[in-house]
Amino acid sequence: MEDSSKPIGIFDSGVGGLTVYRAVRHRLPNEKIIYLGDTARVPYGTKSLATVQRYALENSEFLITKEIKILIVACNTASALAVDLLRQKINVPVFGVIEPGAKRAVEATKNGRIGVIATEATIESGAYSRAIHRFDNKLQVISRACPLFVPLAEEGEIDSDITRAVAAKYLGPLKRESIDTLVLGCTHYPILKPIISEVMGDDVKLIDSAEAVAAEVAGALSELGLARAGNSGWGREGSPSRDEWFNTRFEDAPPTSAFFVTDSARRFCKVAERFLGEKVDNHIEEVEIWGHDELYAH
Repeated sequence: MEDSSKPIGIFDSGVGGLTVYRAVRHRLPNEKIIYLGDTARVPYGTKSLATVQRYALENSEFLITKEIKILIVACNTASALAVDLLRQKINVPVFGVIEPGAKRAVEATKNGRIGVIATEATIESGAYSRAIHRFDNKLQVISRACPLFVPLAEEGEIDSDITRAVAAKYLGPLKRESIDTLVLGCTHYPILKPIISEVMGDDVKLIDSAEAVAAEVAGALSELGLARAGNSGWGREGSPSRDEWFNTRFEDAPPTSAFFVTDSARRFCKVAERFLGEKVDNHIEEVEIWGHDELYAH
């Protein structure tokens, strides 16, 4: 199918969605990926429903102009508050991170007690609880907001006493609830997985929503006949530069990645290198995306 040559679009409120990008690229190394980080308006976790939905629509519109074949909402807050709206407004398949993570948690739990950690907005939305209960309404869900995990991840405090102290404070109540499964309900949190695992202990299974959505997207692309095949991965010798890629027809270009941000490209590159273990500065561009309302008219 001709559409199989088009890229996957991913957006997040900032850099946290790079964990989703990393999982998708690992699972689908031959796919082109366009990533948008709305770094000018981060964080989404403290914003109202109406504001998050407006941001999500504007982000989606930008990615639609790049001829994406599917859209992944990597932000848990936007997944909780805007995915249903996006599915009504745009004409490509839309995947959030809530349902895949919830499904994997339901499959993993043995004692029926699942913990969820996320931003305040995601926790208050009840999105994970609802998604888990759609799969099994007998399970008990214990949720807790962990807002300091985001800046700790971005500052690279991956193995520090500060992060251990914050984790102990946040996770102690969940541990006392005897959960056996914990959903990392924010895309930043997988970066802190070693310390979270250390605090929770070996008996608690950690659910990474990024890995879950990557698996779901891989299955959907195969089922829809949209999976790309037959090209080497990004970054290999002979692959085009970002500008060359955008000037090449999708069906002719080998897979690569492009990154867009709405502010602070330099900081994004710095944090992205921590998240991905590689530089992205040759593949990034600052853009302005707000002020467009075409999606509202549909």
